[in-house]
Formats: sequence, structure tokens, C-alpha cells
Amino acid sequence: MLPAALPPRELSPPARGPHATPGTHPAAVTGHDASVDFEEHRPMLLGLAYRLLGSMWDAEDVVQEAWLRWQGADRDGIREPRAFLVTVVSRLALDQLRSARAKRESYTGPWLPEPVLTSEAGPLDTAELRDTVSYATLHMMERLSPPERAAFVLREAFELPYDEIAGIIESSVVNARQLHHRASTRLAQGRDRFQPTTEDHSRLLVRFMDAAKGGDLDALTELFHEDVVSWNDGGGKVRAALRPVSGRGKVLSFLSALTARYAFTDVGLMDVNGHPALWTRSMEGDQVVMVNVRDGRIQDIYTVLNPDKLVRVHKT
Repeated sequence: MLPAALPPRELSPPARGPHATPGTHPAAVTGHDASVDFEEHRPMLLGLAYRLLGSMWDAEDVVQEAWLRWQGADRDGIREPRAFLVTVVSRLALDQLRSARAKRESYTGPWLPEPVLTSEAGPLDTAELRDTVSYATLHMMERLSPPERAAFVLREAFELPYDEIAGIIESSVVNARQLHHRASTRLAQGRDRFQPTTEDHSRLLVRFMDAAKGGDLDALTELFHEDVVSWNDGGGKVRAALRPVSGRGKVLSFLSALTARYAFTDVGLMDVNGHPALWTRSMEGDQVVMVNVRDGRIQDIYTVLNPDKLVRVHKT
């Protein structure tokens, strides 16, 4: 359930920063202008909420609530709609994230983010926007506290100054800097500095797909990092490993058992979260497989089988 309405003081955009316009007088916004302003920013707001929540279902709920608050707000004193809406969406998403953490801890098996088609992930016109929506980054951001996640996303993806971030998360500027630094440090520990190109990523996935279908353990051994981890999200809806499978030997045995038991059909590539991903189908249902690459090898395998999380990447 979405949080109750924010107090009026929380609906004011930050007083300083590039969004403020010193020396100007705010003008009233008509109902038509309100709709135009909001629709102009909707893709960006969805992208922001999705990065903070890892769920497009929840992100859409947050953006809808922001629209209702935008309609009901006294916009005479709002200098910049974008700053106002970023503040509202960020705070709503933070409240939702805090309440969702307990549910994710009691989730059946590993909780993985909801994958989305790249075309529906919002603007990706900078390297930072693309990186912060990547599946591996979203998964690693689950390790962060809600304020750390917000500071990281607002700074890295949306390039907000620290004083605006501090206003949004209601902390000091010094603390906002510290939160961003801690988040960046923790995420850097699990990310490869040099990511493969889209073409290299696709070739790696095709090699993985062919080796897995053919039961070629030697080829898979060459593709996997020594400490590879397989994450599987069935959400209690379909059969899936209830714990991460860690280590090259265990992952090889796990995949061998799967391919021996199930016939996978309709295998192909699709563009998910800014990177290539595999779509497969078996008697157990559909699944989307994404990988995180480190040192040129597969470090993490993310398999989403929960049908509720496949609606936006569904293939017929």
C-alpha cells in the first residue's frame, strides 16, 4: 500500500541547485499545463522509481500516486516541475522500498528484480543511466540501505547535486555525500570496470546457450568465473532453486541436471535492462536469463521464472 500524503513542506522542490530559477516569479499552472508537464516527465519518473524499487509494477504505482499529488498540489509556488516531481517520486519510492524489504526477506527463494524490455526502461541516453538500470546493478543495489540506494541513483543516474539529494532524503549534505560514497564503494566490489560491448555480450550468451543445451561441460567451464553464482527466482509460483548455487562445480552440476530433466524450446535473444538476455521456454514455463560478466567470464546467472515478473518481457 502506498504511504499517506506527504506533509506540505515535503512537496516543495529543493530551494537551490540547477532546477531553481533565482529572481523569477512563479506563475500559476493551468490544468492543461499540469498534464503536459507531467506527461513530459513520466518516462524519466518511471525510470527513477524503477531504479529505486527494482519493480516496474511498484514504480507505476508510485508514479500514479505522484500524478495524483501533482494534480492536487498548489502549483503557484512550484518553479520547476521536474525538481518537484523527482522529489515526490523519490520519497514515495523510498517509503515503498522500506516497507518492501521485509516482504523480500520472507520471499520464497532469492528475490530478483523484475526484468523489463530496454525500450520500456525509460531514457538511456547516458552511460550512467544505462549502467544504473542494468540487471546486475539493480540486483547489487538490493544490498544497499534505502537512503544509500537513493543517494546513488540520484547522483549517478540523474546527476543531482548533493544539496538537492540531501533535501530529498532529508539529511545533511555531508551525510548525502557519505551515503553516495558508501554505496559506490559497495557496488564497485561486485562490478567489472570494463564491461563487454553489446556484441560481445550477445556472443557470450549464445555460447552459453549452445553449451548448456548440448551439455558441453568443458565449454561451460571455460565460460564461467571460478566463483560463479546462479540465482533463480520462482517466487513460489514455479519450481526453482531456493538458494543461490555458488561455485563453478556446483553450477555445472545444477545446469546439467536441468538440461537433462527439461527440454528447453523457443530459445532466443532479447534486449532487457539495456543488455542482451536469453528467453527460454520449457514444460515448467517461461524464463528469462541474464548474466553479469567479470574478467570476460560469467560471474552471475540471473534466471527469472516467476510468471508475475515476466509480464513485460513476455513472448508469444
